[in-house]
Amino acid sequence: MYPDLTYLHVSLPEDIQRMKWHGDFNRAIRVIERRIEGDIPEALRKRLILEKDILKRMPDNYPHTWEQALSIMDERIQDFRPEELDALRDENAIEWIYVDGQVRVKGNFFSNLMMRPELAARVKDASFLRPSSASFLDDLIARAKKQGGLAYRLHLRSTMTFTPDEAHRDKTVRAWLPLPVEYAQVHNFQLLSTSQKPLAVSAPDYPHRTICFDVDLSKTDKAEVEYSFESHMPYIEPDPAQVYLEGQPTFYTQEQLPHIAFTPYLRQLTRSVIGHEKNPLLKARRIYEYITDKVNYSFVRYYCTFENISDFVATSFKGDCGMQALLFITMCRIAGVPARWQSGLYAEPGSVGMHDWAQFYVAPYGWMFADCSFGGSAHRNGSEERRWFYFGHLEPFRVPAASEFLHPLYPPTHFLRCDPCDNQVGEAEYSDGGLMDGGGFDTDHQLLSYEEIPLK
Repeated sequence: MYPDLTYLHVSLPEDIQRMKWHGDFNRAIRVIERRIEGDIPEALRKRLILEKDILKRMPDNYPHTWEQALSIMDERIQDFRPEELDALRDENAIEWIYVDGQVRVKGNFFSNLMMRPELAARVKDASFLRPSSASFLDDLIARAKKQGGLAYRLHLRSTMTFTPDEAHRDKTVRAWLPLPVEYAQVHNFQLLSTSQKPLAVSAPDYPHRTICFDVDLSKTDKAEVEYSFESHMPYIEPDPAQVYLEGQPTFYTQEQLPHIAFTPYLRQLTRSVIGHEKNPLLKARRIYEYITDKVNYSFVRYYCTFENISDFVATSFKGDCGMQALLFITMCRIAGVPARWQSGLYAEPGSVGMHDWAQFYVAPYGWMFADCSFGGSAHRNGSEERRWFYFGHLEPFRVPAASEFLHPLYPPTHFLRCDPCDNQVGEAEYSDGGLMDGGGFDTDHQLLSYEEIPLK
């Protein structure tokens, strides 16, 4: 079984920390290998075994030298000056680390910077800008409010394509592709077709639901699944006056180490954000307002390389969709508001991508949704109506393949997963090691068709 990520809460020895953040990864791995052979506490041993895998992954996220990053900016931004990149680094807008003592920059750093309107306005080629889906979303939101909600049947295909190295040609690779969890907004799931007979299909309510294949690479380089389901999203505007001030449930209010941790800083931050508010709906609203106002969207390195994601977001004021969702969940739980994870795909017509969001519970309304990254984007682009729609609601173009954060797959994997925290891109492994997305396999998700149906 792969290393247990809950041991990320165990502190690294200071000497290994120094090597890690100076980018002396090979020395750090060598020291870890020696250290775990000695007589040390079992929790520290497990932490060091996990860190060894993390150190091997970190440099892959940062391929650009500083000079290469400067060249990219000069090629793509009108009248760009080198000191601008230094200023962006000082603002924590550039994702970078040291590798062997030299600054290395994250591969998609430019995409992060294109979320800054002042830089996007200077781009030389508009193809570097992400097309806006604002009008599509605004139309859905208007119709959801008018009709009391929306429902669609979605038909998707997921394909995993393998590129084995010489040592694994003609071998068998085990592959897991995500499927929607049959709960919450998901109804009438149908498994339509598979490229081959599956080894296993997770139970309908399994928290990281997948279909698993053993793929004989001597016969094919693909694993594929088609499925459909109904996504029902009612629209009810919750009234704070109707919320029960007594008798709210206490489920999903506990810590979940390492990333949903009630640190002193996060406790203090939550108190400052909610003030003296007693109404759980308004507590959650204040937390959502804070995150969508203060946290900037940012692509980040692999989740498994972070020791505490919520704390990172709350101190760096940046993070991607899942990181913002985790901070929302953590702060809600500190405030006594039940909150949980939901994630999978955002399947907009013409584009399907990985996405994460959250749910929170307030009686008498039950489970509601919060998408901080969609809400924050709307806020920065001047659409307060869209921002506040995503507090309590979602549009129906979601494929929830995970109902928990950090959950094992079925059947279990034997190595550290490509994404051990979530269930979106799929996973694959040989008998002697795991594969990384883009480093042995690629996954493509397609929305083949969709139709509006009556809302239940």
